[in-house]
Amino acid sequence: MIQEIAFYLFAVMVIASGAITILARNPVHSVLWLILAFFNAAGLMVLVGAEFIAMLLVIVYVGAVAVLFLFVVMMLDIDFAELRAGFVRNFPLGMLIALVLLAEIVLGLGAYRAGALHLGTPDGLAATPAGMSNIQAIGALLYGRYLFLFEAAGIILLVAMIGAIVLTHRQRGDVRGQNIARQIARRPEDATVNVRPEVGKGVTL
Repeated sequence: MIQEIAFYLFAVMVIASGAITILARNPVHSVLWLILAFFNAAGLMVLVGAEFIAMLLVIVYVGAVAVLFLFVVMMLDIDFAELRAGFVRNFPLGMLIALVLLAEIVLGLGAYRAGALHLGTPDGLAATPAGMSNIQAIGALLYGRYLFLFEAAGIILLVAMIGAIVLTHRQRGDVRGQNIARQIARRPEDATVNVRPEVGKGVTL
């Protein structure tokens, strides 16, 4: 009973917060509603036993992606009047895309009910072993069978990060660079000067 109540609560909150994310006029409010949708989607993942996906939603999407969106939106000088004008101008194209997606969904459901589509059935080979949690099973697969692919993905992400840093790095002529060798070679007597003024002669008015 509690699981059903939690499911309907999380489901209604996900749909409502997703709709408000699209309909909100303020982009900052849209990002906040998107974060709420992510949290409720994580709750749904916990209910179905996919706690690893729930953790990814909270850590990756809420903790990184949504917060990055929020910072970018707050840092930009957004003209809300121009934003609304662009929304009205692109509304017919958006409605056309929405109708195409709706037609695809209806066509897929009709083909499934007619028996033209046959979904695969699980054979039990990928089932979680007894006595092992979902996260432990995923960790065993990532760091066991797919270790080299996991390491290759990490190397690709590292190269992409270095490439982004190199492409965005710029040398500024108005800022003097730091000379590490000169700072290390500096002697203490060249860095500080010990001055002992006489009494009453430290300050001249």
